[in-house]
Amino acid sequence: MATGRGTGAGRFDAGRICLELLATEPTGGAPGAGEQLGSPARLARWLTEVRLVPPGTGLTAVDASWVDRFHALRFDIGRLMAAQLGGPGAEGALERVNSLASGPPPGHRAVRGADGVLVRALNAAPDCAGLLAVVARDAVDLLTDPVARAALRRCQGEACHRLYLDTSRGGRRRWCSGEVCGNRARVARHRRRSLGESGGEGPGAAEAEGSGGAPGTPGAAGPGTEGQHGVE
Repeated sequence: MATGRGTGAGRFDAGRICLELLATEPTGGAPGAGEQLGSPARLARWLTEVRLVPPGTGLTAVDASWVDRFHALRFDIGRLMAAQLGGPGAEGALERVNSLASGPPPGHRAVRGADGVLVRALNAAPDCAGLLAVVARDAVDLLTDPVARAALRRCQGEACHRLYLDTSRGGRRRWCSGEVCGNRARVARHRRRSLGESGGEGPGAAEAEGSGGAPGTPGAAGPGTEGQHGVE
């Protein structure tokens, strides 16, 4: 349902709406990123940005309780994805996500826009439970699809914890964004090579090592070029 969206400098294409949600938390985003869903206004903007609701949908009902409920779902999805990547188990998280996924999602209909072209609209004002159901169901779909599950990757950029689906050709995507984390890794590698060629072992060498990205492992998801998706 969701498509890639910008989250600051560089393009980030997570490939799934549930992974887009994870990218909004401080520990799940790019280095230096803060909480992106810290208020009802920010949550309402995010719901539109990731196309959980059509553009122009009224979201006056969004309040602090919505923020808390999306934070709770984000936490549980994060635990499930971490467990899938070899982290600790996520006791209780699966049951809570399954429970939310069983709820009815918002109903859609086609209406004619001002130019006469058909556009998507909701049958009624969206409620929090219905939107949570869409995200939770997407997480369930990802975790139960062998192909998607095998394509789950974590960015290899230093201090970046973003998750994405790697559908790149040959499964070579290494970073959430080639322009951000990928570029940082390339700059750090260049500095290390330059220091090595000049025989530099002074204070600058340690600094250069600290700024580089983690060594890569083969990936698998999101079509992309090196500049857009971090394929190298």
